[in-house]
Amino acid sequence: MTVCKGEIWLANLNPQKRSNEIGKTRPIVVIQNDLLNESDYSTVIVLPMTTILINDAAPLRFRVKKRTGLESDSDVLVAHARAVDKERLLQKLGVLTAAEMEQICLLFNEVVF
Repeated sequence: MTVCKGEIWLANLNPQKRSNEIGKTRPIVVIQNDLLNESDYSTVIVLPMTTILINDAAPLRFRVKKRTGLESDSDVLVAHARAVDKERLLQKLGVLTAAEMEQICLLFNEVVF
């Protein structure tokens, strides 16, 4: 399966190991670069999304508006990056714009680095 940076996928994030880890089947954003995405590498680095919205939560969250494939406005949980096996990805839901991905990457760098 080939995925691309900036795509939104439905993913099964269960089981979760601790109560503060994001679980359930939910949308995720692929943040891994396409060089790895196009290889035989079996995992992909993603950011989970939630419909429990918190306003003005940057740099920890980024709001994505409802669109085809995404039933409601959602927050990307920037501080919850994780690597998941590509077999956990169930269905492609959509793609973020280049501007949205640029903002998410800036926030991610702010949180992680």
